[in-house]
Amino acid sequence: MPRGERARRRASGFTFVGLLALVLLIGVLLAAAGEVASTAAQRERETQLLWVGHEYRAAIGRYFSHRRAYPQTLQELLGGAPDAPVQVRYLRQLYPDPMTNAVDWVLVPAPRGGIMGVASSSKRSPLKTGRFDDADQGFEAATSYADWTFTFSPGALRGAPGVGTPGAGTGPGTPRVGTPGPGTPPAGTSGQGTPRVGTPMGRPRRP
Repeated sequence: MPRGERARRRASGFTFVGLLALVLLIGVLLAAAGEVASTAAQRERETQLLWVGHEYRAAIGRYFSHRRAYPQTLQELLGGAPDAPVQVRYLRQLYPDPMTNAVDWVLVPAPRGGIMGVASSSKRSPLKTGRFDDADQGFEAATSYADWTFTFSPGALRGAPGVGTPGAGTGPGTPRVGTPGPGTPPAGTSGQGTPRVGTPMGRPRRP
């Protein structure tokens, strides 16, 4: 075989190997970028889950402070009937679970009846494993989002954000008479964000 022909084939082989290496490198970079994007999206949903869970916990606490009993359904947190003389809303709306995008919460029953909290129905493992709020310290050992239970116990969360007397205070987590209700989400979100709402728990006021 002429020397020139061998050189051309050798160069062609090097070009083919180079193209294969380039394609492989692009595939690795795309996979890494997809993993980063997926992780970022999961962390955002975690933040939303914490905010929404705190909203439900605070709403149940306000309901209990006002009525001295736990709600029987989540719907009761939205207030009384439209024709009721006094409207008191404990939750702005029934927020969906950010991990499933559905209102399919696992309801945590109270010892004497009613609902004392909610938990996600997602069995996915959390990315966040530390630096939780004081009321969420048990979340550090969670193996799935279903272990993040947002519960209210009388006295256990005294001073926690968002738990207080209906109609008292001016914080966004406090229900007012004749107003749309508590739990206004942060700007630019649709009901999720960072859980920093409400006022300290006060002495229950008789309805």
